[in-house]
Amino acid sequence: MDFNVLVQALTILTLAIFVGFEVIAKVPPTLHTPLMSGSNAISGITVVGALLAAGGGHSQFAQILGVVAIALAMINVMGGFVVTNRMLRMFKRKK
Repeated sequence: MDFNVLVQALTILTLAIFVGFEVIAKVPPTLHTPLMSGSNAISGITVVGALLAAGGGHSQFAQILGVVAIALAMINVMGGFVVTNRMLRMFKRKK
């Protein structure tokens, strides 16, 4: 991998981290649960991309990053489902 490509990729990653943090920090607490539900779709797309990276016959480094991305995205998806399920239970009538 060319050094310039690596620097560009790390720059994009760093900027994405800062932008993501700023966007999430500005969200009011009442919207965090719906935001978590919406992030499930994004994490699902991440899982598909990570599966392609992990099993696409790329370099060993790309495969390791793909496996790590799969694990982290699946944690996010499952956490989103747990939070969404808890939110939906709050709106059910009690017997």
